Amino acid sequence: MDLTTTQPTDRTSPGFAPSPVEPLPHRLLATLAQHRMATTRQLLELLRPGCSRQVVSKPLNRLLRDHLVDFLVLPRSNRTRVWYLTARGARLTRDWPALRGRPPYPITSATAASLRAPHSLTVLRTHLGFVADARRRGDEHDHLNWTPEVVHPIDDNEKTVADALMHYTLVDGQQRQELWAFVEVDRATMSSERLTAKLIKYARLWAYEPQPAGLRQQPAGPGWLRWYPVFPRILFVLTGTGRQAITNRISDLQAAVAHYPLVSDLAREVPLGSASLDDLEEHGPTSDVWVPLVGGEPCPWTRLGHQTACRTAAFGDAFA
Repeated sequence: MDLTTTQPTDRTSPGFAPSPVEPLPHRLLATLAQHRMATTRQLLELLRPGCSRQVVSKPLNRLLRDHLVDFLVLPRSNRTRVWYLTARGARLTRDWPALRGRPPYPITSATAASLRAPHSLTVLRTHLGFVADARRRGDEHDHLNWTPEVVHPIDDNEKTVADALMHYTLVDGQQRQELWAFVEVDRATMSSERLTAKLIKYARLWAYEPQPAGLRQQPAGPGWLRWYPVFPRILFVLTGTGRQAITNRISDLQAAVAHYPLVSDLAREVPLGSASLDDLEEHGPTSDVWVPLVGGEPCPWTRLGHQTACRTAAFGDAFA
């Protein structure tokens, strides 16, 4: 398939300018490179909401014929297709400007794709909740503002891997506010203790200061400042189990904030919250569905952290 746009023969035509709109096949390949895999319906919701399924299935089948993508069929799913890049597709997209520097994590077979599909598709399902809400509100958040599997060191020998890093721009008239968040998606496949351990790893990332190479050099400060202007807020999205089990897991995360000194320090500086994926999809992430891990009433994810300031002020007033 020729993925270039057709150029006019007369380049001197008055008013000619290249189209700023990226062709759909490009967007499909970029999305699969970014998210590893997606169902046909997820690609439709992400790139062409409100259109018929054929709008994305036709170019996907052309990309399939050109050996740039492949698919597997999910079991017990009414033959739902999950699409992913072939090795050829991964090589083609590797140096695209929007994907430059992105680790490829290629999927080399349908077997490998099937093993990763349950978690990867649930992470993308979470992303779609934020995308739909951003469209409704007029905020900025699209298919390339969500990066799965972001790796950061937490000491010289250990790393932490976020399920996703989200970049989101709140738009209120002429005012714009950029927000970053690490997103952890828990499908109840790990114990509550392992979920708590993830929170502790984020606290270690927040506190980690790489040692300078030269003995005379001054410490450079927290390592995360290499990537972020402020430390991203941390959002836990829970699914795959009943309401009571989700409530119990949130309580365990709140207990970690209260009982681990490093996590308590993190919580004073970084907004932390947890929500059910079902609630996020039904009501939207900017509804009161996020339970602050420092305690307090549910609120939008954009308001997490305000409770910390209020509770700190109240604590000070009590001893004034």
